Amino acid sequence: EIQYIYKKSIINFIKIFTMIPFFPIIIVLGAIIVFAAFFMVKQQTAAIIERFGKFQSIRHSGLQMKIPLVDRVSGKLSLKIQQLDVIIETKTLDDVFVKLKVSVQYKVIRDKVYDAFYKLDYPHDQITSYVFDVVRAEVPKMKLDDVFVKKDDIAIAVKSELNDAMMTYGYDIIKTLVTDIDPDAQVKEAMNRINASEREKVAAQYEGDAQRILIVERAKAEAESKRLQGQGIADQRREIARGLEESVEVLNKVGINSQEASALIVVTQHYDTLQSIGQETNSNLILLPNSPQSGSQMLNDMVASFTASNQIGEAMKNAKPKKKNE
Repeated sequence: EIQYIYKKSIINFIKIFTMIPFFPIIIVLGAIIVFAAFFMVKQQTAAIIERFGKFQSIRHSGLQMKIPLVDRVSGKLSLKIQQLDVIIETKTLDDVFVKLKVSVQYKVIRDKVYDAFYKLDYPHDQITSYVFDVVRAEVPKMKLDDVFVKKDDIAIAVKSELNDAMMTYGYDIIKTLVTDIDPDAQVKEAMNRINASEREKVAAQYEGDAQRILIVERAKAEAESKRLQGQGIADQRREIARGLEESVEVLNKVGINSQEASALIVVTQHYDTLQSIGQETNSNLILLPNSPQSGSQMLNDMVASFTASNQIGEAMKNAKPKKKNE
């Protein structure tokens, strides 16, 4: 009987409650409040919970719960590594304006989410200001060529300065990179011309060395050719002399003296020359004298000259003993 009475009382209560005109609204509001008590936080994200505008807690990834109408999610911070690209225009030591692109990789420190959220309102602007300050302090100390060579030194200086400043605000600077160095267009054109001129100079030097080697080798080859040619001429004349000697000996054996034999050989060579010229149809050589009587006249002249030279030689030999006797 007691259970029966209890069940009946509950049924009556529900009937009375459902008769209230605002019952559906209350059900809907209750469901909304229940659902508002739960929220999701993504991986590598931190959610900041405030209660009546005051910091309450920090919630990390997963399903989280808060008091509806009392607590609220004030904001969320990503714990992933982020990158900020900063473009700075500055002047080098040699008065060249140049644009540098500095990429800053940073992240929120997990244990300092409170500082990152409440102490710094615009982290990008703060990082950009520090990058501008460091780059414009370092680059004017360098020449343009040194900026390209020492870009890692610039990146290290930026990272050191940022780490010291941003650590207080809950940010860790992972890496800074100077990803682009862009001088003025006219400067780049001048640098390209200098580079091209240097390369042309080197090419000209190599070309000059090649020509010098070619000339030297050609001169060596020509000298060797002349040496061999001279040796050939010398051998030729040596053989001619040997042949003439043998001809004179043969003529002496038949009763012709050396003078007549030499004259006869010269005349014979003269006619051999005329014969060889006659065989060349396109020859422009003119042999003087070339009359028919020139052969006999040449023979007589040579015999007379040989006779005169012999007489002079004998006279000189006879004159030497007389001087000695005196």
